[in-house]
Amino acid sequence: MASRIKISLKNEMTAYFAFFQITVLTSLSMLSVTKIFRFEMAHALNGYQGPCRFIHGHSYELHVSICPVHTSHEYIPAPGILYDFKELKKLVQETVISRLDHHLVLSAEYMEKEKPQQTEENLFIMDAEPSAENLLLWIRHNLLIILPASIKLHALRLYETKDSYAEWRSE
Repeated sequence: MASRIKISLKNEMTAYFAFFQITVLTSLSMLSVTKIFRFEMAHALNGYQGPCRFIHGHSYELHVSICPVHTSHEYIPAPGILYDFKELKKLVQETVISRLDHHLVLSAEYMEKEKPQQTEENLFIMDAEPSAENLLLWIRHNLLIILPASIKLHALRLYETKDSYAEWRSE
């Protein structure tokens, strides 16, 4: 009869592979919650040779995932939630969505070069080109400023189309 080797890697779940028992611990550091936001936005990319150099719009979908700063192997104490979804919605709406939804977002360089005729009412000028990647970095920067100290920004995903997205994940 073959012997069994048990390997513990800080875990609660146990898996058997052939004659090896491997125990893998799940922790709250692996736990995250995600809130999804949708908004409409127009932009143009300066220096791009394709059709995205012209002002055009997208129906964006933003996924904001958060996790706890401190890890624990215990259940989350009452009320049993990591962070209130309503509070997360409020923070993201006020900080990000209100600045982008139904706005034209252009870079300062684009504005200088193209001089588009646009009212300031719904124009947002970024320091960088408003690509999905740069928008995601701008969103990350602004959310890191306002999230409570007990919450860590875990991941962001911004869909520019239904099948194309940029993603950022914490280390």
